[in-house]
Amino acid sequence: MSEKSSRSIKLPVLTTLLCALLLSACEQPQPPRLEQIKEDGTLRVVTRNSPTTFYQDRHGSTGLEYELSRRFADSLDLELEVDTISTLDELYAQLASEGGPHIGAAGITVNPAREDQVRFADSYLDVTPQVVFRRGDRQPTAIEDLYDKRIMVLKGSSLADQLRDLQTEHPQLIFEESDNVEVVDLLRLVNDNEIDYAVVYSNELIVNQAFYPAVRVGFDLSDERPMAWALPNDPDDTLLEAVNKFFTDIRADGTLDQLIERFYGHSDVLDYVGARGFAQHTQQRLPRYETLFRQAGDQYGLDWRLLAAMGYQESLWDADAKSFTGVRGLMMLTLPTAKFVGVTNRVDPKQSIFGGARYLIWVRDQLSTDIPEPDRTWFAMAAYNVGIGHLDDARKLTSSNGRDPDRWVDVKDHLPLLSKKEWYSKTRYGYARGAEPVHYVQNIRRYHEILQWVTQPQSEMAQAAAEKYHTPGILEQIPQGF
Repeated sequence: MSEKSSRSIKLPVLTTLLCALLLSACEQPQPPRLEQIKEDGTLRVVTRNSPTTFYQDRHGSTGLEYELSRRFADSLDLELEVDTISTLDELYAQLASEGGPHIGAAGITVNPAREDQVRFADSYLDVTPQVVFRRGDRQPTAIEDLYDKRIMVLKGSSLADQLRDLQTEHPQLIFEESDNVEVVDLLRLVNDNEIDYAVVYSNELIVNQAFYPAVRVGFDLSDERPMAWALPNDPDDTLLEAVNKFFTDIRADGTLDQLIERFYGHSDVLDYVGARGFAQHTQQRLPRYETLFRQAGDQYGLDWRLLAAMGYQESLWDADAKSFTGVRGLMMLTLPTAKFVGVTNRVDPKQSIFGGARYLIWVRDQLSTDIPEPDRTWFAMAAYNVGIGHLDDARKLTSSNGRDPDRWVDVKDHLPLLSKKEWYSKTRYGYARGAEPVHYVQNIRRYHEILQWVTQPQSEMAQAAAEKYHTPGILEQIPQGF
């Protein structure tokens, strides 16, 4: 064989080898999904705009899903980018799309009907599907009571899929799905007698019910359902594993319990009578004092709605209120406290409100700066009610029982022990009606939450001039049917 022919045989071989090497280089596997996200530097989360998920208050973004997402992003040293969707179908479609969001954190439950679109992470909260009706109407107690009634549910929700499953055994069960409403709208429709029933989850009901106090639970549609984040249906497990580890960690260190308590722990304190009374007083009494609450809030760096909520808890916004113990005025100041904060006339609304604000700030300043917000404010309100000494006793009991004395979720369990001899006999300041400050704080938090929702954040103007205050601004924001 000649040298020429030998070379002609080797050339195609070399060409083939070169192509193989090039193809091999082109087919390098993609880095894991979590690594890609870290390289990009941003965690993209899609959610719903609702009281149980994500919303804006005077301090910015908040809501349980937002707070969880922010902590998860921080744990990975990532920036957080949050986008909202109008419908649940849109949420699932975005997660299933190429280049879509990384996580759906939207108060959704694990839904087998969606498992071809998304993967669900480990559950972090169990919620109960409930049928709600209007107070005064006949209470439904079983599926058969829903026949031939107008029932509505969120379109694309797992509740809609659950009702569809029930239709196989109950063909007379008819319901409507709507993607033009949120849960708060469903409750309004029931409250205003525009529909007979709605099906919602227990956590959404408990947060929104105070707006529509005529809405009551008829019966539980089923047992509890697990709530979880949804991720793209990707065979790469790295992001899913990171999410699951995150929830394992915050469950172990108590962060999850603290967040759940923050957003849900005070939501069931208003009964029908209390909710209706608060609604009426919000319209009839609060406008007289809204300007003063706003001015005091601006002067002392407090949310005016928190001061207003305290005033309602103290006196139902009655400037002439007087208790059997002798405390008086809108903020129900004792004589020693009034003297301490420079109040000369306790029934003067301005003096009372500004005096109450000064005293709350003073109490808060006595507390350790190691206590994080918002717990430090809840502690300050509890001390405003029961005294700093008794609060310190409860915190020491909390610590001695192996729980965190800097967390309200732990301390509020120990305050009631101050009324039991076996416990208060071990404390410095002795007996106290320890359950009272717990109810006091829970009620104020609920009133505050309602006031946040019926006022608009954009109306809050720090250091606004007095002539720019408006009364009665709150009346313009009350939802129809409230």
